[in-house]
Amino acid sequence: MRVISGDCKGRRLKAVPGTSTRPTTDKVKESMFNIIGPYFDGGWALDLFAGTGGLGIEALSRGIDKAVFLDTDHKAVATIRENVSTLGLTERSEIYKNDARRALDQLAGRGLQFELVFLDPPYKLVNYYEELISKLQTLNLLTERAYIVAEHSADVELQGAYGRAKRWRHAEYGEIAISFYEITEMETEA
Repeated sequence: MRVISGDCKGRRLKAVPGTSTRPTTDKVKESMFNIIGPYFDGGWALDLFAGTGGLGIEALSRGIDKAVFLDTDHKAVATIRENVSTLGLTERSEIYKNDARRALDQLAGRGLQFELVFLDPPYKLVNYYEELISKLQTLNLLTERAYIVAEHSADVELQGAYGRAKRWRHAEYGEIAISFYEITEMETEA
């Protein structure tokens, strides 16, 4: 695994020891960023179920100001810390060992809002997608033009919309699928 583009292009990322995580492949990561826009002009990213931190690190390399990484696995959290430190991204990163639901409550309590959210829970937790995408909106954690990138098993069909989060693109890479959501404006009644 490596950083595909930006300030840290070509730098290698350490993998989480063992088989508890499923890192996004470089090919899928490159395609994902080509779809959402190759570079960013600031803002915050949230990497839920971060694993190695590869997606949040890629966003930082491509111009996101700050990234928050969350995972419940202590080995993953240690790996993320090592990866951001090795790449000199510690000052632009916040890393927490926490459950996604509790973490979202805490982030909302700080008044944070994210332009970009990576959502990659264990594939067997299909209900997490709706729950977390809805909670991101309910807690006002998304900017008006936010993107949510949800990685899931290709044999799972996510909904076309969760509240104001509308899917605008779907891509499959073998057994992996990515559903791309963007936040749309509230519909006003006539």
